[in-house]
Amino acid sequence: MSAAQTLAQRCADAMFARDRASQTAGMVVEAIAPGFARLSMTVLPEMLNGHANAHGGAIFALADSAFAFACNSRNVASVAQHCAITYVSPGRTGERLIAEAREIDLSGRFGVYDVTVRAEDARVVAIFRGHSAAVRGRIVDEESAT
Repeated sequence: MSAAQTLAQRCADAMFARDRASQTAGMVVEAIAPGFARLSMTVLPEMLNGHANAHGGAIFALADSAFAFACNSRNVASVAQHCAITYVSPGRTGERLIAEAREIDLSGRFGVYDVTVRAEDARVVAIFRGHSAAVRGRIVDEESAT
C-alpha cells in the first residue's frame, strides 16, 4: 500500500471514529483513496418522508459524508464551502444506497468534488457537487499516519 493510500485510510479511520452523525445513520466507509471515498447506508424506516421514500436530508447526509471523507483524505482539514444536490429517483426503505465521491479539482485551499448516489440496482438516486475549503489543522498526526 502506498504512503498516500495509508494516509487516506488513517484519516478515514480517525474521522469516522469521531463522526457520530455518520455512525448514527448506519453509514459504512467502503473504500477510501486520495480524493475518493465510497460510503453506503441502508434506508431505514425512520429515514422515510411523507411519500414513504428516503428523505432528501438522509440522502444528502450520505452524499455529504462521502464528500467529507474524500476531501479530507490527504490529511488537510477541510470543510464544505458550498454544496448542491439534484434528486433523480427515490430511495426506498430497506435499500442500500452507495455514494461515490470523486475529486474533480484541487487548487490551493479549494476543491471541487462530485458525488453520485446510487441504489443497489445501479440507478442514480442523486447527484451532488461539493466545494471544499481547507482550514487549519490535520486529521491525524503526520508521524503516526505513515
